[in-house]
Amino acid sequence: MTQSDAPQSSIKRTPLYAEHVRLGARMVPFAGYEMPVQYAGGIIEEHLWTRSQAGLFDISHMGQAVLRADDGKHETAARALEALVPADIAGLAPGQQRYTQILNATGGVIDDLMVTRPAEPGTDGTLRLVLNASRKEIDGAHIAQHLPLTLHLDVLPDAALLALQGPKAATVLSALWPGADNLAFMHAGQGTIASSACYVSRSGYTGEDGYEISVAAANIAIVWQALLDDPAVRPIGLGARDSLRLEAGLCLYGHELDETISPIEAGLAWSIQKRRRQSADFPGADRITRELNERPVRLRVGILPAGRAPARDGTTILNTDGAPIGHITSGGYSPTLKRPVAMGFVHAAHAAPGTAVKLLVRGSELDAEIVRLPFVPHAYRR
Repeated sequence: MTQSDAPQSSIKRTPLYAEHVRLGARMVPFAGYEMPVQYAGGIIEEHLWTRSQAGLFDISHMGQAVLRADDGKHETAARALEALVPADIAGLAPGQQRYTQILNATGGVIDDLMVTRPAEPGTDGTLRLVLNASRKEIDGAHIAQHLPLTLHLDVLPDAALLALQGPKAATVLSALWPGADNLAFMHAGQGTIASSACYVSRSGYTGEDGYEISVAAANIAIVWQALLDDPAVRPIGLGARDSLRLEAGLCLYGHELDETISPIEAGLAWSIQKRRRQSADFPGADRITRELNERPVRLRVGILPAGRAPARDGTTILNTDGAPIGHITSGGYSPTLKRPVAMGFVHAAHAAPGTAVKLLVRGSELDAEIVRLPFVPHAYRR
């Protein structure tokens, strides 16, 4: 997790700031917002609770927007977005959600995002976007700059966002909104929770089954409390959110993704559907097509350090002869596995699972092994 270096005077607060303080959260600057990193129980307890029960995250710092075509046609909105991303947006069914990336001209990732085609009456020709907090202004300017005059990006500044994650998430949410368990993984729809209109997707960032709930900022405290009233639910901070996503082998912008890293290097080839690979009409397509066909020079891998010492972001990875072959992008302690884990990039020749490597930690070479991702199997409701 990378904290924002924005000056204190410019730090923003989510609508739930007072609730976090009331619950005893330790607040830290993150992506320009003052956010809860943990509550009284600590990161490990919150992590394990989410894996076994249901964790509730305030992710209102994320960006939310709607891309809208004047002609009200899905094809128009989809093709406009496809000029910026490599995913098949035109092929989305009503209510379906898809993960993709905004690419620059060289195939690097400006940001990764979720795109949903709403299914409700009167919403055809619109796409809902969820953007990373640290990149949402950059994304908004980039998208708007490249849109035809007949398309518009409507930012939703008054929309807040919650994530309910864990094996009991569906049971908890179904008690408040009976339609929750009818949502398939990576699908979304309108719902009503605690008398508040919400837009709910079955998705998340922990590797667990769960939901992301968009609600008006004015109503978010009501929905937050209704969820916390269930004894299976506890508030969870950004510290556990980061350790959960690391165990799940999920990319974090600024670590496994940036404007020099392609989706193929990052292990995200699955997010580029067949039609888009064949059309190759998105930014950076030459590079991405070449990497799909010939394998990139470097690849994202999982790494298990030997011993108890964690390998942090920036740690140099060496081959067994002591030559540098890559670097760690995310690393820390896995509460589920009770050991350190890490992700990073290595030269493709050293990326096979089972490859022995060394990690240069505080001047010492520590043994480690390349392994398959994720470290903890995903529990999505397919």
